Amino acid sequence: MKKVVIYTGSLCVHCDRAKALLNRKNINFIEYNVAEDSTKRDEMLKKSNGAIKIPQIFIGDYHVGGNLELETLERKGKLDELLEIKSSA
Repeated sequence: MKKVVIYTGSLCVHCDRAKALLNRKNINFIEYNVAEDSTKRDEMLKKSNGAIKIPQIFIGDYHVGGNLELETLERKGKLDELLEIKSSA
């Protein structure tokens, strides 16, 4: 499975929803709170080409975007493919 990184902030409903989706799917992720760590905020801005909204989600080298994009991938059945999760069917 590819490495998943999510940049979040304090009191962020969209961040909570993204993390809940990942947790429901038993996907391990690394979380960085950009409100608490300015170096991680700068890292997020660089990796996301200046996107300032949170969350910002990365799967491997792929920039997913925010929670809406993550949920769209899941709804279309493309999230597992992106993560390289093998289907048991």
